[in-house]
Parts: sequence; structure tokens; C-alpha cells
Amino acid sequence: MLSRLSELIWADWIWFPKGHGWDDLKDHDGKIFPKTRDLWPSIPIAFCFLIVRKIFERTVALPLASLLGVTDKLRVRAPLNPILEFHFSNKSKHLTQSTVESLSKQTGCSVRQVQRWFRQRRNQDRPSKLKKFQEASWRFTFYFLVFFGGLGVLVDKPWFHDVKQVWEDFPKMPLLPSQYWYYLIELGFYLSVVFSLASDVKRKDFKEQIVHHVATILLISFSWLVNYIRAGTLIMLVHDASDYLMESAKMFNYARWKRTCNFIFTVFAVVFIITRLIILPFWIIHTTLVYPLTVHRPFFGFCFFNGLMLVLQLLHIFWAILIVRMVIKFLPGNGIVEDERSDREETESDDENDSCRQGGKVKNGHVLNGHALINSNYNKFD
Repeated sequence: MLSRLSELIWADWIWFPKGHGWDDLKDHDGKIFPKTRDLWPSIPIAFCFLIVRKIFERTVALPLASLLGVTDKLRVRAPLNPILEFHFSNKSKHLTQSTVESLSKQTGCSVRQVQRWFRQRRNQDRPSKLKKFQEASWRFTFYFLVFFGGLGVLVDKPWFHDVKQVWEDFPKMPLLPSQYWYYLIELGFYLSVVFSLASDVKRKDFKEQIVHHVATILLISFSWLVNYIRAGTLIMLVHDASDYLMESAKMFNYARWKRTCNFIFTVFAVVFIITRLIILPFWIIHTTLVYPLTVHRPFFGFCFFNGLMLVLQLLHIFWAILIVRMVIKFLPGNGIVEDERSDREETESDDENDSCRQGGKVKNGHVLNGHALINSNYNKFD
């Protein structure tokens, strides 16, 4: 039964146009074609990326951060209060008015003290500027190297200049060694990003990022299996074209190099719009979605591949809106770019010196039970 199910799932007519099938991808006459087992090395490569990243962040990113003047802001830790901590950890990090009043009665703290405690506690969990810089510098380095490496691999290929040639003699195009390594490196990196999602900086578009990474991994894997490799390499190159610019803009943003950040971000915005909203849909997606219909009848593999492409395109439109909003914000006032996706640290007014800890309510610098609050009694460093 399982063998019969496997035959149905991998039937030629599902994944290939009429007249073609898996037999076309068998090696012959010295020509090598992609195979499923070729993708397994991407998993150890992903773990290698995780190790290299840790080394890079400590030996390169940290000294670079120091050189650029990136420092962490001193953070006041929320005073110990088990009741508030339990609510924060198990119920909600944000409060409604009724919840604030209820917690105020339970703890003996004022409403303002409860609100302030939650602000401080939320700030404790936010990633530091140094952590953000380390992540951005690592991604900048990868995207920069892989983009120009991919460009070097593709610039002399005929389908780089004439996109329609990605379908020439499909699916019987032999695999090139450069394509093999390009795919493994890209797939290994995106797998490493998925593996590190729990520890990486979480931004407001976290769910969209997960969808993007999953769609990208599926696209890379599927395009390899059915030999859409020529189209796949072009898609990866277009995506990498703007990513290293965005990461470098973040780096200078964290370093407070305002003009440099604004200039790089402007260049990034232009490159992003050209590559993701013009080249990708009107050249590459047109070639993968519209042009094949003049040569082959639609089949499931064709629909599956282009469905993933359209998901990515919708995400590009979503991010383009955020990018345009950021450009509009900083251009008129010559301000500094703030990542719309970032979870910004909440600030407190200077006159809020009261805090709430278990054992009594603080007012005007004194605890109600008669003991003075000494600010140095708790660690101010996150």
C-alpha cells in the first residue's frame, strides 16, 4: 500500500509536463542531474553556520561594535515582586485598566507603580542594541558574500541575460558544480536561521518572517528536486541583492551614524523596489508563470512552485510598504531610520522614581514600612 501511495505521489504527470518525468534526471553520458540525496549535506552545513556565527559575533562583531561606538543602554531591572512576575510570565505582558487596579490591590502598590514595573520588566526581555548589532553584522557578511559570489557564478550564464532560457531543454539541463554549492550554501543558511529563531531578535513581523523562511526553504528544495535550478539561482540572487544593504543600514543605525544610515537605507529602498517589485515579478515570475504556458500545459508542480513564488511576492509588497513608510519618516526631518519591525524600548519620565517591590509600597522615595529604598540594591544592567 505504501509503495502504491509513493507511486501516486511521485507520478511523473504531477511534477513534470507531459512527455517528461523522473527518468530525465538520471545521470548519463557524463552528465550529472540533481537528486534528493544531494540536499542532505545542507543540514550539517546549517549547524556549521551556527557555530561560525557564534565565533564571528565574538571575534569580529564585538570589536567592530566597539570601533563604531555601539554601546548598550543601562536598564533598570524591575524590583522583585512574585505576584507581578507570575502575572507577567503566565498571563500577559500588557495590562488592561481593570488588571492594573486588581494587581495594585493585591500588591499594595499604586497603579502607576504597577505600570512602571511592567514597563521595566518588558524592557528587560528586549534584546540589547549590541545583540542586534551582532546579528545584523553576521547577516550583512553572509548576504554580501553570497550575493557577489552568486553574481560571479551566474554572470556568464546565458539565462542570466535571457531569462527564458531557464526553460531551454527542461528538465534535461545538467547540473553544474557551481550550482550545487550555491544551492547548498543558501539552503544551509536558511535552515540555520530557522534553527536560531528562538534566540534571534524577534520583530513585529516575526510571523511573516517564519512564512518567508519556510516558503524559501520549500522553494529551494523543490526547485532542486524537479530541476528548476536555473530559475532558482536567479531568484536567490535577486533576494540577496538588497539584503546586505538593509543589514548594513541597521549596523550604522545602532552605531548612531545618522547620515550614513540614511544614505544606505535610501539605496536599499531603491534596490529593494527594483529587484523585488520590478525584476522579480515582471521578469522572473513572468518567466516561471506565464511563459511556460506557451510551451507546456499546466501541471501540479508548475502550480506549486508558482504558488510559493506568489506568497513571497505578497510578503515583498508588505515589506515594501514598511520601507516606504520609513523613508517618508526620515527624509523630511533628516532623522534617523528606525526599523518599523523592531520592538522599541519603552521610556519612562525622569520624575518616576518610585518603584514597586514586595514588602511595601514606595512613595516619595520611602517604603511604607519605614525602610528607605536604596536604588543600588538592584542591578541596573540588563
